Amino acid sequence: QVQLVESGGGLAQAGGSLRLSCVVSGRTFSRLTMGWFRQAPGKEREFITAISWIGGKTAYADSRFIISRDNAKNTVYLQMNSLKPEDTAVYYCAATVRTDYSTPYYPREYTYWGQGTQVTVSS
Repeated sequence: QVQLVESGGGLAQAGGSLRLSCVVSGRTFSRLTMGWFRQAPGKEREFITAISWIGGKTAYADSRFIISRDNAKNTVYLQMNSLKPEDTAVYYCAATVRTDYSTPYYPREYTYWGQGTQVTVSS
């Protein structure tokens, strides 16, 4: 059974930074393409960034957020900088198996999901 467990959320001040982590178990992490999404109350889940399983190809919706992965630790990270109150949301990591270097954009393209971690940014 594949499990994704996020951590690192919490309260931050506007202009500050947070780093989220997502540890994956139950599947060979190095073969997974990973993504980060967020969902604010009353809004749809939206893409933040993704990183391919090989080659380190990345895609971003916002350059303030940087994705990285450590295959030795089965972990993907989301470094969030210059935070704004509108970044307040539940943040999710997601995983999928791809045969190419693509970095999927839509939630429906991901197979596995974490439970989410709350990020609240105060002004």
